[in-house]
Amino acid sequence: MNSEQLKGKWNQIKGKMKQEYGIQANDDETFSEGKFDELVGRAQEKTGKTKEDIKREISSW
Repeated sequence: MNSEQLKGKWNQIKGKMKQEYGIQANDDETFSEGKFDELVGRAQEKTGKTKEDIKREISSW
């Protein structure tokens, strides 16, 4: 496991925490950010790419 894959796992955890906070605080924006962080984290874990590279790819869709 390289460092980007490890960061991906962290981003997944961070995303899940944001989602939970968003639910508890009834904050849709925080919940959405959490879903995005989780998506990026999963992509990082599977590809080993940086967060910035993945965000660039997503924004080009």
